[in-house]
Order: sequence, then C-alpha cells, then structure tokens
Amino acid sequence: MDFSNIPGIAILGAGIFVGEAYLPALATLGPTSPKLKAVYSRSEKSASETAQTATKILNLSSSPDIYYDGNHQNNLDALLGRSDIAAVIIALPITLQPIIVVKCLSAGKHVLSEKPVAPDVARGIQLLGDTEPICKRQGLVWHVAENYEVEPVYCAARDAIKAGKIGDVIFFKASVVNYIDKTSKWYKTPWRTVPDYQGGFLLDGGVHTIAALRTILPQPLTHLSGFASLNKDYLAPHDTIHSVIRAGSHYHGIVEMTFASPTQKTPAAENIVITGSKGWLACNPSPEGFKLVIRAAEESDSDSEPAKEKEEVATFPRKGVETELVAFFDDIVKQGAGKPTSGVGDPKAALGDVAFIQAALNSEGNLIDLIELVQASSSKESS
Repeated sequence: MDFSNIPGIAILGAGIFVGEAYLPALATLGPTSPKLKAVYSRSEKSASETAQTATKILNLSSSPDIYYDGNHQNNLDALLGRSDIAAVIIALPITLQPIIVVKCLSAGKHVLSEKPVAPDVARGIQLLGDTEPICKRQGLVWHVAENYEVEPVYCAARDAIKAGKIGDVIFFKASVVNYIDKTSKWYKTPWRTVPDYQGGFLLDGGVHTIAALRTILPQPLTHLSGFASLNKDYLAPHDTIHSVIRAGSHYHGIVEMTFASPTQKTPAAENIVITGSKGWLACNPSPEGFKLVIRAAEESDSDSEPAKEKEEVATFPRKGVETELVAFFDDIVKQGAGKPTSGVGDPKAALGDVAFIQAALNSEGNLIDLIELVQASSSKESS
C-alpha cells in the first residue's frame, strides 16, 4: 500500500520508543510512508537530537523541522498550524497525552497516540467524550497505538482458535515477569522515575498483555479479583499484581504481572497459554520475535489407546509498530474515501485495557465487574 499521497506527518515526543521503534518502522515502509516533516519535544535539545536521528534512519534529504516549548514561533501551536501536516504520532508522558490528543484533533490532525489511552478510566471516559464529536465533525482518525493488539503472533493465535484448532476455550494464563533496576533505560526516563499516575510500570507496560489477550480470546474479559503490591520502593506506587479473571460467560484464567523480579534471569514460564477442550496454544518471545506452539489431541475411535497428538510450531517477527502505522495510514485514506475503517487502535477497546489494570490495582480481593467499571465512570462523567 502506498501512503505517500498523505500530506506530511509529525512526531510529538523524543523519547526512547520514538528512536527505537517508530523511526525504524517508518523506515521499513520506505517511500510508501508519508514524509516526516516535523518533530516536537518539550526541549530544543531533545527535538533537535530526534530530528537528526530521523534524518539518518529515514535517509532524508533534509532534516525535519523542530518545534519545542518556550519559542512562540516554533512551538506546538505553530506546528499544528501547518497545512502540510495531516497527521501526528504522539509519544509523550502518560498524563500529558490526553490534553495533547484533544489539541491535535481540534487542529484538524489525524492522531496516533501511544498507549495507554489515559492514566485512569475516568480520564479516559472524559477524553473519549471530548474527542468523539471532533472526530465526527471533522472526519478525523484517532488510533491508540497498542502494538501488541496487532502483533502477528497474537493474530495467528486468534485465528487458530477461530478455526477450532484447540476446541472451545476453557481457561487461560498470562505470566509477565520483568526485572527493572535503577540502571534501566526505561527507569531513567524522568517521568517514569516519579510517576504521577496509578500503577507505574504496571499501567505503562501492563496494558500490552491485556491487549494481547483482547486480541486472542474470543470473548472479552468481564470480571476480576486480585491483589497488588509494591516490592521495590523505587517502582512505586505498585510493581506486582495477581488476578483471577472471568471472560465471556463460561471460562476463566489467571493474570500475573510483576516488574520486581529480584534477578535479571527470571524463572522459565510460558508467557500466554490458552487451553481449549481439544488442546492448547502458547505464545512466547523468541530470538526471531515470537513463537506460537499449538498442540491438540486428534480424535480416536479407540478406548484402549491414548489419543495421538499433533503439534504445530511457527515463528513470527516483531512488527506490531509497523503494522499499527500501516493500519493508521490506511484508515486515513479510507476515511477520506468514505470507506469503513479497520477497527484497529479503537480508543474504547484501549480504555478496557486501562480498566483491567485499574481494577487489579484496587480489587483487594473483591470481585470487580470490568464492564460496569467503565459504564459507572461514564455515568459519573456525564452527570
């Protein structure tokens, strides 16, 4: 697909993920990508450094223009006033993003904003309420960038379940064990060092796993009971959650998540396992990116011999960021042509991921209805 006819794009943010993920993903799209024309950051130094990095990675003939706070001629308002920039990619601190999303949409720009959609459910409800009429009135696309939602391995797992390869889902497990110390490049990011939002790394990184489950499972997560704790003081306010989950009407599972492993080498454990009536599938990181294993029992007419089992193994590259960019640009084209859009990056679905983390942080063993949590917050916001 060729998106080069889309007027220019801008990146708002100059953090690690821009340089390590967004710019390489744009480079992969090559000449089919819209041209990166501007970079914004809160400081001139970081904006300039990111523009220089972009010039190298994207092999640009000229460096993107830089915009930063404190200079009225080259600030964010000036960037958003440019008619040759049709869309922005927002990768700013979690608590800043909602106001910037509204600002960019109000300026008539299509928006791809980093996950999570908001720091909490209430703020997410408010954001959706603020943006829906703007998008509808101006015909704009707003995607929440959740790369795990479109990682090929999770889409393949979803398709395998739909095809009946493991039968009907009966239970599931997701296990995430991470080691974060004070030397980590992710911890050293200033806005993460003293987070002013719930959950810390559990919110910022945890929504990935919930989005993966959202993609894989045939029915949504509906109820949660769990506990949260803080085991490393510098990862406040929380670094670990354990929850029992119900999904749909008849199956359930466990989600355990920690960023407080005491050692860099963590215990061997499957990342995501979905068990069905005929077999199971597992999704795990691998040197190639991800590995999907599907093992199922074949039907047998004999009661005297064990059923034969068949195993399938497939590897997938990590290309969620590239895939979400393609979906974003493609939906801009479709929106302009009056065609149905993909449904990828749906802010309402991303809000459900935030609701899960919020419920896990606050459950204290009590059962929380995830659907009701969002609806109750919506009712409070509208009253």
